[in-house]
Amino acid sequence: MNTGRRAQAKPAGRARERSPLTLAVDIGGTGIKAEKLDPSGRPVTQRAKIPTPAKATPKKVLSVIGKLARELGDFDRVSVGFPGVVKDGVIYTAANLGDGWRNFPLEAELKKRLERPVRVANDADVQGLGCVNGSGVELVITLGTGFGSVIFVDGRPIHLELGHHPFHKGKTYEDELGVRALKKKGRKKWNKLLGEALDELVRTFNFDRMYIGGGNAKAITLKLPSNVRIVSNEQGLLGGIKLWKDAAE
Repeated sequence: MNTGRRAQAKPAGRARERSPLTLAVDIGGTGIKAEKLDPSGRPVTQRAKIPTPAKATPKKVLSVIGKLARELGDFDRVSVGFPGVVKDGVIYTAANLGDGWRNFPLEAELKKRLERPVRVANDADVQGLGCVNGSGVELVITLGTGFGSVIFVDGRPIHLELGHHPFHKGKTYEDELGVRALKKKGRKKWNKLLGEALDELVRTFNFDRMYIGGGNAKAITLKLPSNVRIVSNEQGLLGGIKLWKDAAE
C-alpha cells in the first residue's frame, strides 16, 4: 500500500475465518472515526478518531483517513459513511465540509490511496444499516453537525435529504436542529423543536420504528414515543459491514 502504514506482524497462520477485515470509516463534521470489523461486524480494534480539519477539502479528508488506516493496521476492504449525497461512490453535496466535493469520486480516490476495495454511502444510511431490524417502515435520523435522514422499507434504504427540507417558520430541519441551532437556542428550546419535528415526521411517514443517532442525540431530554429510540453513534461504523453483504466471504 502507498499509505506508508507500519507493517504489523500477523499472528502465525492468521485464521482465514476472521477475514475479510473491514476498515469502517465515519466522516463527520467535527470528527473522522474509524475501527476495524470482523466478517460478522464485530469491532476488533478500539475506535480511533481524528478531528475533522477546518474547511475539510477532499485532500485533507483523504489525508486523515490515511492516518487512521496506518494506525489501525492491516485490513482487506473499506466502508465509508459520508455526510452528503453519494451516488455510485461519487460525492454530490457536502454542506458541512469544505469546498471541492461536488462530483468528487471519493470511492475511486480512496481505492487508489489505500489499495483496497472501497464502498461509500451516506453516513445516515450506514447508521441505519447498523440498527434497523429489517421489517416494516423504519426511519433513521442523525443529529450532529447537520441533520441526516434515511427511510428503510423492509430493510431496503431510501436516502432522504430532510435536513434541507422546510420545517419551521421558513427554516429547514438542519437550520433548527443542527449543532449551530443547539448552541444558539440552548437545549430546552432545541428539544421543543425536536418534539415538533418528531410529530411532523410521524404524520409524514407513519413509520413503525424510528432511530435517532448522531453525536447530539445525547442532548435529547424530551420523552420519546415507545417506537422511537436513541441508538449508539458507533452504529455509524458498525453498519459499514452491511455495505459488503453481497460480497463473497
